[in-house]
Amino acid sequence: MEEIYQRTEILLGKDNLKKIKNSNVCIIGIGGVGSYTLEALARVGVGKITIIDKDIIDITNINRQLIATSENVGEIKVDVAKKRINEVNPNIKVTAIKDFIDENNVKEYITREFDYVVDAVDSVNSKISVIKRCKELGIRIISSMGTANKLDPLSLKVSDISKTEICPLAKVIRKKLKEERVNKVKVLYSTELPKKDSTKTLGSISFVPSAAGLIIASEVVKDLLKES
Repeated sequence: MEEIYQRTEILLGKDNLKKIKNSNVCIIGIGGVGSYTLEALARVGVGKITIIDKDIIDITNINRQLIATSENVGEIKVDVAKKRINEVNPNIKVTAIKDFIDENNVKEYITREFDYVVDAVDSVNSKISVIKRCKELGIRIISSMGTANKLDPLSLKVSDISKTEICPLAKVIRKKLKEERVNKVKVLYSTELPKKDSTKTLGSISFVPSAAGLIIASEVVKDLLKES
């Protein structure tokens, strides 16, 4: 199976590829953003990946979530995702956890075994819990802010949470982290003004969450290759 990563090794080098293969990454939420992050990290060669998500695949997921198809509606997301990654490379150790992460179980699921955590969940409370836990353990983390009601993938940015602007979700997270005295958190956010909607259901499209997920994957890889 080493041939899978032949082109990646040309770009990264043998030693860096080995670092990636020896890495252990946790992805929380494998929806529009997280499913693309998972795919990219698997294809770059991350050796151990834990995925946490409680949802089943809904027909409304098909427009933006990589793992969702008309054939697997109603199936458990983490099971579908694990099967997909095993088909990409059976040597990747994928741990699938069907659960919703929050302040009650975050210590159980986020442990020192991880080299990196990707937060791609929608819940504000879950995000705060995960970020605080990672900070407590000294685990590197990147948190995805809002990608709904957006049409421009070129407006996506990566920065510290303190430097975010425009994004409504980032504003809420920024305020809550300040209250918790937590700082220096890497996030992905959009500078695009959200499209206004008269309904409570957020709009979404195929090319913004996916772009966000791929950008997050690139940040994870670059950080893993840095000296910790």
